[in-house]
Amino acid sequence: MPKANIKLTYRQVIAAAATDFERNVWHFSYEEYKIKSQVYNPDRSITTFSGLIEKDARANSLHYKTGFAVSGFVEKLKNKIPTLKDALGQDIAFDNWQFEIIESDILNKSLHKVAIQYTTVPFTLHQVIGETMLLSKENIPENGCHKNDDTFMLVLQPGLCIIKYNEFSSINKYV
Repeated sequence: MPKANIKLTYRQVIAAAATDFERNVWHFSYEEYKIKSQVYNPDRSITTFSGLIEKDARANSLHYKTGFAVSGFVEKLKNKIPTLKDALGQDIAFDNWQFEIIESDILNKSLHKVAIQYTTVPFTLHQVIGETMLLSKENIPENGCHKNDDTFMLVLQPGLCIIKYNEFSSINKYV
């Protein structure tokens, strides 16, 4: 298998609270959603997020607007994905994140379901062994040639996908 430069995305769905981070994200995003959704639903005739989107496509901006309420909690992660670890239990770093409301209901907090999608720093994919990727941190020296680095293994799992893939050419430069 040829080596490739990749970026991964990991989607953490939060529908209940198992950790303090998840509890805070779930609670504060729900409270913010109830406030921000009033603009698109002043008479409160629609209770669900999916209903708001159906009524007014501008309500899609609630993903972004509600995300502000959780940004401080995500910053405290110090760019480490909280629920994704390598085979030795080490943290996986992310470059950026995006908040998403999957569903919510202004009258029933238990229906509030959100997700945070983390995009990793670039990695070099050396090969896939069974359901495990052999990776290293991307290392691009000035001459453009790939340099070997310490490797780690990451199990393929639900919510994890490759979003960028650039194969190295036969002379070990980016294609």
